[in-house]
Formats: sequence, structure tokens, C-alpha cells
Amino acid sequence: MSIYDQDLDKNPANFVPLSPSSFVERSAEVFGDLPAVLHGSRRYSWSETRERAARLASALRSFGVGRGTTVSAMLPNTPEMIEAHYAVPALNAVLNTLNIRLDAALLAWQMQHCETAVLLTDLEFSPIIKEALRILRDEHGRTPIVIDVSDSEYRGPGERLGQHDYATLLGQHTPLSQLPGPQDEWDAIAVSYTSGTTGNPKGVVTHHRGAYLNAVSNALTWNMPHFPKYLWTLPLFHCNGWCFPWTVAMLAGTHVCLRKVEVGAVLDAMRVHGVDHYCAAPIVHNMLIDADPALRQGIAQRVRGMVAGAAPPAAMIEGMRNIGFDLTHAYGLTETYGPAAVSAKREHWATQNLAEQTRLNGRQGVRYVLEEGMTVLDPQTMAAVPASGEVIGEIMFRGNIVMKGYLKNPKATSEAFAGGWFHSGDLAVLEADRYVKIKDRSKDVIISGGENISSLEVEDALYRHPAVMTCAVVARSDPKWGETPLAYVELKPGATVTADELIQHCRGLLAAYKAPREVRFEEIPKTATGKIQKFVLRQRARSAGAIE
Repeated sequence: MSIYDQDLDKNPANFVPLSPSSFVERSAEVFGDLPAVLHGSRRYSWSETRERAARLASALRSFGVGRGTTVSAMLPNTPEMIEAHYAVPALNAVLNTLNIRLDAALLAWQMQHCETAVLLTDLEFSPIIKEALRILRDEHGRTPIVIDVSDSEYRGPGERLGQHDYATLLGQHTPLSQLPGPQDEWDAIAVSYTSGTTGNPKGVVTHHRGAYLNAVSNALTWNMPHFPKYLWTLPLFHCNGWCFPWTVAMLAGTHVCLRKVEVGAVLDAMRVHGVDHYCAAPIVHNMLIDADPALRQGIAQRVRGMVAGAAPPAAMIEGMRNIGFDLTHAYGLTETYGPAAVSAKREHWATQNLAEQTRLNGRQGVRYVLEEGMTVLDPQTMAAVPASGEVIGEIMFRGNIVMKGYLKNPKATSEAFAGGWFHSGDLAVLEADRYVKIKDRSKDVIISGGENISSLEVEDALYRHPAVMTCAVVARSDPKWGETPLAYVELKPGATVTADELIQHCRGLLAAYKAPREVRFEEIPKTATGKIQKFVLRQRARSAGAIE
């Protein structure tokens, strides 16, 4: 035993479990008078937001919610959703934010799988939640306590499904004197279900330590100042809003809520409230690029966006630069609390031409500052690939910003952590400066005549055509080549282009064998977070012989 092990034990004065609950308490204590939440006509300061969260925590505690209890939330980006992110972890309970675009059967399955005890639900979703609760009761024998939320900005119909009204409940309970958090920072803070791009959602369990550290990493990575004005264009149900509910609390910033993501509402919020930060999947950034320039008039402040959720095409990165928005490209997965890597910008990049700047910024980059490891390994040997930009391996993570594992799925957990690293499933190369560049998902590589074709590379070529709004490329079987690229395309409003014109456009940018052999102009299925569901497209393309 070392002398430094003698009489130097942990105690409440020198060791406190890390939890983002502490950020809320600090901002209420130090910056309680500053604005915390804006939503329509509603305005809450940090002291008021902390009190509302503490009242919700008090109410939930009266229902028996405590360590390990699951509280589900079927809510849009409203103050109540933010308050749930503060109240539930404070009780050491587990927050399960439901994807508002799922069907009733899947919602019921998820609530059964994570054993939901309490459900917060917005009146807009009453029809689908009513059916989900029926399935949950009749098929699984589970009847959670239901709390109805009537949002001030919702004007439509909505049936009350529970015995409790959110606003009334808050008024009936005295706020907790403290938002205590966990006794052990390894305790679960949330369970988030994978978005279904593979067709097999899994319950990703995250912990307080990881949420705390990724919230800090968000601020460090983005160089966010104190008191940011953050617009909720990213669904809060997606990876707990990439941990930004807690980042904004840490910086005593302002949450600008947005019930629905519509281009006019987004740009109005930037103009009226001085929004300076927002996060979104590529589809939202493209929406802003394609907006009528008149809608951006009057936005004088520097607006900084973060893109993740899918590899952004070069045309989108270039488009954001052209409208004067500063874009940071981050990368991650539900299993890494959202973004856990970033294409960290270097000063000398600014001296490069626009095409090279776009290429550099389009990479997945390097690990977040508080993530312990991110690299590209051969998944069979677990050996590192050379930093040549040529050898493809799998992106892997290691550190505190990695999930606990998959709920009730030890086999999938063991496979995900094989060799002491988290296996992302994304195929990439490591470039000479040790920045990571994704080449494809492992299941999305197209093998044509023995040559590997990256579907992302083909998509990037398609996005460079001015008529293309959204595209996705999958494999289709071919009697001669084995597989060839099949492109699904959505055009911009009012745009016209033929399939042959797009194919020729791609051949001007790619080797001929990489160009799509067929283009289909069809609606492309997406998750609520804007991710394209390629597994649906592969199923759709089976009539053309596409291979899984």
C-alpha cells in the first residue's frame, strides 16, 4: 500500500458522483434571473425552470419513481420535455424519450421492453398513444401512470388519457429542495432506442457520468460561450438531444423551443430571439440552404450549426458556407450519447481553396476531448489500419462516452464490445493527419465485379447536381457484376432532370463502374431525425434483385 492510500479516502466533501443534474442547480443558483426557456408566449428564467423541474421531480417521487424506474416521454420540443431531462435524472430514475413518429405497436413494445412506470404524453399524440396503451395493457399486462401535457402552442384536438394533468400536478407539489442525482455515476440516466435504420431497434442504456462528460465535451468541441441562445431544431427524443439539454444548462444558456421544424419558424427564431447555435441532421441544413433568401434577411448574428446523424454531402457543407452559416461536422451514434467525434477545424484549412476546405470539413474527424479513444481497426484482428487514407476498417470508440450496453440483450452487448472497443459498424479510413473519413456502413458497401463501391461516394456525386434534394444509393443484384448501384432520388421543388442526365452527371465525377445503373424518382423513407432508412430501400429494391 502506498502512503497515498493511507487515510485519504473518498468522502462527501471530496468526491461527488458526476451527474448533469448539478448543472441545473448551478445555473439556478448563479444565473437564476437569466432566461432559460422561450416557447411561444411562455418565458422561464433559470430559477423558474429549476423550480418547475423540482416540482415535477416531487410529483414523480410521490408516484414511487426512484432509482431504476423508467419514465417515458412522448413529447415534442417543449418546456415540459426539457424539464423531464432535469427532473427524472435528479431522482436517479431513467428517462426514455419516445420517437414521436413511431407506430402504436412499436411504442407499446418499447414501453414494455423498458418497463415504463410513468408516461408523459402531449395531447397531439393522444390517438396513437391511446392505441399503444391498449396494446401495452392487453398484450403485456402493463398500465403505466399517464400524465397529460397540454402545450400552450398546440391548437389541435387531444383526448386526455390519464388521471393527471402536467400543469395541475406541478401546482400540487412543493419543489424538492435539491435535485440530488445518483449515488453512483455509473447508474443509468436514460434508455434510448436505436432509430431503426437497420430495422432492429435496441435499447441503448447510458449513464450519468457519460451524459455529464459529453455535455461538457459539446461545449469544448464547439467552443460555446456562456449564455448561448440554442434553437431546438434537433428532436429532444434523439439521444436526449445529443446531451445539449445539459450543455445549455451548464452554460446558463437559453433554450428556444420549437414544436415543429419548419423553415419559416426556424429563421424567424434566429431573427427574433438572436439564436446563435442549433443542431440538426443534414436534411434540416439543406432546408435552410434552399430557403427563399428573403427569409434570412435580418439575421445579423453569427449562426453556428452542428451537423451529424448522417455523413453530410460536400454540396451541403458548401451550401451552408454560401449562406453565411458556420458549420461544424460532428459524428457519433446513439451508443455514444450522440456526437463523440468532430472534424476539428485547423487554422491552415482556411488557406485552402473551397473544394479542399469542403473535403477537410466533411470528414468524421477526431475524438471528442473527453472521449478516451476513437480509431479505425480491422474488426477481425483488432489491429489498427495504417494512416494512409486507403485501408478500410471499422470505426471504434473507447471511453466514458460509450453506453453501458443494450437493455436485456447481453449477446448484442458482448458483440458490440468485442476486443475492448465499441464497434460502430461504420467503415472508414484513417487519413495521414489521423482524421477519420467514413466510406460506408458495413452493409451499404456495393461489391461490383469484385470492386468495392461506397454508396456515400455515389450519393455525394448525386448531391452535386443542382436538382437533387435527397438521395440514397443501395445495391441491386446484377447477373454479370453481382451488384450495381441503384439510386433513389427526391428532386427540389420545381426542379426537373432525367435519370439518364443524373447518370451522366455521376460519370463525370466518378469512375464509370461507380455510377448508378438505375435512378428511381421516389419518396425516400426517413426516421424522425432525418436519417435515411436504407433497410427499407433495400426491401423496396428487392423487386430489382437488391442484395442485403
